[in-house]
Amino acid sequence: MSDAAIIDESRERPEIFAQLYDRHAADIHRYAARRLGDTVADDITAETYLVAFRTRARFDTDRSSARPWLYGIAANLIGRHRRSELRALRALARTGVDPVAESWSDQVDTRVTAQAAHGPLAAALAALPARDRHVLLLVAWAELSYQEVAEALSIPVGTVRSRLNRARRKVRAALGVNPMVAHDVAEVS
Repeated sequence: MSDAAIIDESRERPEIFAQLYDRHAADIHRYAARRLGDTVADDITAETYLVAFRTRARFDTDRSSARPWLYGIAANLIGRHRRSELRALRALARTGVDPVAESWSDQVDTRVTAQAAHGPLAAALAALPARDRHVLLLVAWAELSYQEVAEALSIPVGTVRSRLNRARRKVRAALGVNPMVAHDVAEVS
């Protein structure tokens, strides 16, 4: 059963909405955790599904997947936590310690390399306008396609492309990466 069919049927049988949670909650939580940490990610995930359930009548059932819609709700909720996110990124820039991304330090070699990049990367992310940071992190951390990001943020695909290009350019410049050497991976979908 497609996400759209679940949402449509949940209007008559609300309990079926739990299937949507089972399908996508782990991904939403993972994305929120990368943005704000595990503690807040629990709240963001729960609130995302609460908002989705309450507004399910407005979901466009012509779209089979609810994934971009859910990421859009989560991105809006994360936006409300922007000040906390910026404080965390600035702290990471100062200290070089990323309490959110413990998985980056699973291997010693990876840890040494990553630790060197954490501070400057966090500072570069913190310096981005929120709208550019949302696009960049939805592509990089949530692994959404350009089209899915456009749906999630209710913006045209062209705007996604320009914001992503601008964000990548600013991050590269902040990290001292030569733009002639760095190549982006082409959009897959």
